[in-house]
Amino acid sequence: MTKKYGLIGKSLTHSFSKSYFEKKISDLNIDARYENFEISSIDQFRNGPWINVDGLNVTIPYKESIIPYLDDLDISAKNIGAVNCIQFKNGKMIGHNTDAFGFKQLIKPFFESHHERAIILGTGGASKAVNFVLEELGVSVIFISRNPQKKNEFSYDEMNENMISFNGIIVNTTPVGTFPNINEAPGIPYQYLTSRHLVIDLVYNPKETLFMKKAKEKGATVINGETMLHQQAEKSWEIWNG
Repeated sequence: MTKKYGLIGKSLTHSFSKSYFEKKISDLNIDARYENFEISSIDQFRNGPWINVDGLNVTIPYKESIIPYLDDLDISAKNIGAVNCIQFKNGKMIGHNTDAFGFKQLIKPFFESHHERAIILGTGGASKAVNFVLEELGVSVIFISRNPQKKNEFSYDEMNENMISFNGIIVNTTPVGTFPNINEAPGIPYQYLTSRHLVIDLVYNPKETLFMKKAKEKGATVINGETMLHQQAEKSWEIWNG
């Protein structure tokens, strides 16, 4: 029987997953297909063609809101509080988080001893996976949000020279700057970045975002999210077909 996989999200026109997995299926020469499932509200998840598939990925904006619809979570998804991969096993839907694995593989070659503190831009599902990995590495984390609500969350207006100087890692987990909006970038004070900063944009299309360009101009080491995407996708495939 044909194996079926797919991606749940709101706007998937420029999604990486479909082309990545279609190439993988072709390379492996197996009977399978991968589909995009766009839903305008998480309430629509209860019924649809994705209920009888062999594996699902989950993307913006449903990585957190999908949790109540699942039967169980693996330990990583429980600890992180976000799901980007669903395994269908023994009639149950089990949520996993492979974003954390992907981000860990991404940051490993660039992580240095002076990277003790980090700023995460955004507070969505991806930010939770990034925070989980950074804390595992012993990094102290603060969040920048349009609507700060917790003790370690600050607004973009509160970002200043001290904050930038104090935090050696800055990670953009928001979709700002994603194609076609390539002339947009998070509103941070770029003038305070230096060559000691590691600046990561989880956006992967375009390969060099305006956020990355601005940071690069100040001498910072910059990375996009492509490696993370490949690694999390491979981990998802392993979970589905383990």
